[in-house]
Amino acid sequence: VQEQKIRNFFEVGRGICHQVISEEGLILPGEVIMGSDSHTTHFGWLGAFGMGVGRTEMAALWATGELWMRVPETLRITLNGRLTPGVMAKDIALRLLGDLTLEGGAYRAIEFAGETVHNLSIDERPVLPNMMAEFGAMNAYMPPDATLFDWLDSRQQRDYNPIYPDPDAAYNQDYTLDVNHLEPQIALPHQPDNVVDLSAAQGKPIQQAFIGTCTGGRYEDLAAAAQVVKGRKVQVRLVIIPASSQVLLQAAQSGVLTTLIEAGAAINTPGCGPCMGNHMGIPAPDEATISSGSRNFNGRMGTPNAPTYLASPYVVAASALTGQITHPGEFLA
Repeated sequence: VQEQKIRNFFEVGRGICHQVISEEGLILPGEVIMGSDSHTTHFGWLGAFGMGVGRTEMAALWATGELWMRVPETLRITLNGRLTPGVMAKDIALRLLGDLTLEGGAYRAIEFAGETVHNLSIDERPVLPNMMAEFGAMNAYMPPDATLFDWLDSRQQRDYNPIYPDPDAAYNQDYTLDVNHLEPQIALPHQPDNVVDLSAAQGKPIQQAFIGTCTGGRYEDLAAAAQVVKGRKVQVRLVIIPASSQVLLQAAQSGVLTTLIEAGAAINTPGCGPCMGNHMGIPAPDEATISSGSRNFNGRMGTPNAPTYLASPYVVAASALTGQITHPGEFLA
């Protein structure tokens, strides 16, 4: 780091790159970002063009500062309405995957539009562009707004120039989702687009619940889980891994961490954890996990033949209380 004069280096425990880079104001509206991680689409929530590339392409970028790419087709996804209590951005993302499939965004630019997008909180917004990586998207863009600009005011490290869609822009496809009556969703093993309404999967047994990752490990995700488990005890392992040290600190200061620990949750060092089979929550063979993460391919969490369900933090926490897939409504009344 010193030899190469790298200015932005973050030690073990600081958190997941997508979360930390956002918190540090290192990516801003109108910018183009390439990352050697498929979830680089995450940065679309900042009004930026984020694209995942391979290691060889990244090496060429380091050497030349340039990369060839084909201009993608654009799919506009318009979200209308307001989410009901107990439903989160994760449920929107899962419903989109279920409707449009893993191939629906292949090498496409995704553009989000509609009132729902602008009504989402800062913590909820990244979920949508992040999970468009499962969709095969080249990038996923949210038009920046006043809410984002206010959040960036204390973080930005340089000036920026927001970019917005042209009024007469042409789209390869338009898709609209009304979220007013959207129920909690769940992805069944072993595909993120194997999505059904939660009511169709209730009662399936689980042995582990996991809240974390760049998709579902921000402060509001932990707070949602705490709201469900407050004053109760979990019946299976509940592994909590904050997306960053800032998230961990905020949860500690607000009392969210205390609530989770009192309920029996295991709190781990900020990072990716078992999402890609690293550590801190890898299931045993045949153990079923319900996760707030983004992928549930067979073996993704480090163990073949250990099924993974994907759901919102509300659903994950409710399921941890019962040992089976459970609707959070009964704990939010």
